[in-house]
Amino acid sequence: MRLRFISYLSLGVAAAFLVVATYAFSLSTIAALSLGLGIAMLAVSLGVAARYRKDLVTRAVSGGIAVVSGWMIVSSQVFAQSTVDNMTFALALAVGALAAIGLTAHELDTERVVHKLEVHEGQDEGSEKRERIAA
Repeated sequence: MRLRFISYLSLGVAAAFLVVATYAFSLSTIAALSLGLGIAMLAVSLGVAARYRKDLVTRAVSGGIAVVSGWMIVSSQVFAQSTVDNMTFALALAVGALAAIGLTAHELDTERVVHKLEVHEGQDEGSEKRERIAA
């Protein structure tokens, strides 16, 4: 598996965990989770953006996740805990949506490569047959 796939999958799982945590845990626990997972999501998204810096879609999605998780870190330290609860829920949904977009882009990129290989493989066989017939 590729690093990009694993990274987006883990970001999506972390975001889903935060969404559930906003309804399951106390406000102080949510603030601590928001800070900790926000830092982890920021690090992962910046790592993916640096590793795949030539891919525009990956850079845009990872940059979006970095901005959202950066705001999650700041909001967990600045706002009141009831506000952090609501913001964590919304920001986790945003990270989850961006992670799903990243996973989709990764799969479409992989599908394009497989399709390209299949098309070229089929064309090569036809040209070999034509060469045999011509000879």
